[in-house]
Amino acid sequence: MISLALVLLLRWMPPPISSIMAQDWLRAAWTDGKTIHYQWMPYEDISPYTALAVIAAEDQRFPEHYGFDLVEIRQVLDGLEAGKAPRGASTLSQQVAKNLFLWPGRNWVRKGLEAWFTVLLELFWSKQRILEVYLNIAEFGEYTFGAEVASRRFFDKPAARLTAREAARLAAVLPNPRRYRVDRPSAYVLKRQRWIERQMRQLGGIAYLDRL
Repeated sequence: MISLALVLLLRWMPPPISSIMAQDWLRAAWTDGKTIHYQWMPYEDISPYTALAVIAAEDQRFPEHYGFDLVEIRQVLDGLEAGKAPRGASTLSQQVAKNLFLWPGRNWVRKGLEAWFTVLLELFWSKQRILEVYLNIAEFGEYTFGAEVASRRFFDKPAARLTAREAARLAAVLPNPRRYRVDRPSAYVLKRQRWIERQMRQLGGIAYLDRL
């Protein structure tokens, strides 16, 4: 099966590109002539604050769940029943599945494929590997993929030297890096950054990563 072969191959090999990057590359080539920026960096060469920040921002039960956060899903469903606006409940594993192999969108075909790839990732990759790939393929700005490229673009330093505050700033734009800016943060981004910093402390700091 092609999907299983891809997952097993990328368990050890750095992805040369992700599906979302490829789509962005095509879009850029046809519109403004720009290109994507991506550089793989091993997990140990990325500041642990960055790993902690994305967990604090996106998926605080990451070490415990098996790809799907049932607690978060239940809360979302309860909110919908109460008439609240819908919100996302995707885990880091689901986001890696979507960004690495699939395309944006909310149709049932894509969601089904996302679930399938999420199960495969959780079965054959370690939590640290899932997080490592996430940190390298996440989009932190227009055509800017991965913590290393983002760190050098926005803070003029390698990802290994990111501070807790800088890591929180990067994580703060993850809901929509094409709307929110690391280099020109809005009041919302700064507020979210401060919230992420508090969550990082409440999780116990970088010692939390020992649970992966």
